Amino acid sequence: MHLLAGVVAAALVAACDTPASSSHLLFREGRAVAAAGDSLLAVARAGNRGVLVYSRGGDSTFTFGTGELVSPVHVQEMGGRWFVSDVEGGRPQIVLFSTDGVFEERIGLDTLASAAHQFAVLPDRRIVVEHPDGRLLALGPDSVTTFTTTEQSERAGLMVAAGGGVLHAVPGRHLTLYNVNGNVRWRLEWPWHDRAFVADLAVDAQGRNYVIAGEEGRNSFVTFTLSPTTGEILRWSVPGPFTTFVVDRLGEVRPDTVGGWWSENGTREAP
Repeated sequence: MHLLAGVVAAALVAACDTPASSSHLLFREGRAVAAAGDSLLAVARAGNRGVLVYSRGGDSTFTFGTGELVSPVHVQEMGGRWFVSDVEGGRPQIVLFSTDGVFEERIGLDTLASAAHQFAVLPDRRIVVEHPDGRLLALGPDSVTTFTTTEQSERAGLMVAAGGGVLHAVPGRHLTLYNVNGNVRWRLEWPWHDRAFVADLAVDAQGRNYVIAGEEGRNSFVTFTLSPTTGEILRWSVPGPFTTFVVDRLGEVRPDTVGGWWSENGTREAP
C-alpha cells in the first residue's frame, strides 16, 4: 500500500473532464450505474427526477420514478426491487420500486442517516446506513439495530453492497468490507494522502471492489481495483483527459485503451 503513495499523488493531479465514448461506462452522466442481473443498468440523472433504466448494450428501455422522486442519486437492485435514495423537503428517504418501475413504499431516514444518498441493501433486504454518531445501522421492516460500530470522520462515509455484505469507506480512516453480520472481512488503513477522497465505490460481476478516488480542488479521478478477499490494491487506472475503464455487459471492469491500467507490480496491462 505504501508503495502506491507516489503513484496516487501523481495520478490524482491529472484532469478527467470528458468520459471516453462507450456504451458500458461505469458512470453515465456523472453518476454510477446499478446493475440488475446481467441485462439491465439503472442510473439517477443529475438535476432530473426519475431513474433511467437501459440495457447493457446501451439502449434506453424506460424511466421510472418521475412522479415519486425529487433528487435521486444512489440506486441499488436487490431481490427484484429497485432501492433509490432521495431527499424531499430536506428529509432523506429510500424509495422502493418494482423492477418494472412501479412505486411500492418510502422508508424515512430522518435522524438515522448522516449521508442521505449512502446506503447498502443486504440479501435479506436490511438497509445499512451510517448514523451521525458513526455507527452503521441496519434497518429492518420492524426494527433498527446496530450493524457495526466504526470510527468517525469529519466527512460522512461512502458505502455499497459487496459480496453479500457492505464495503464502507471512512475518509481519512480506513476502507472495510463487512460480511452480512457486520463482522470485518478485511480492513485497510487509509492509503491516500490528506487531499484525496473517495468519490464512489463499485463492485463488478467477479466480486472485485472498485474505489473511485479524487483530489480536493481538482476535477479528476482514478479507479482502483481491490481484491475481494484481502482488499489489497491489484491495479489502478491510468489518469488522463478521458476515462480509462469501461464496464462490459457482464459487469466486468476493463481498460478501454492499450496500457489503460497499472498492475501492482508496476507494469501496464493491455485490454
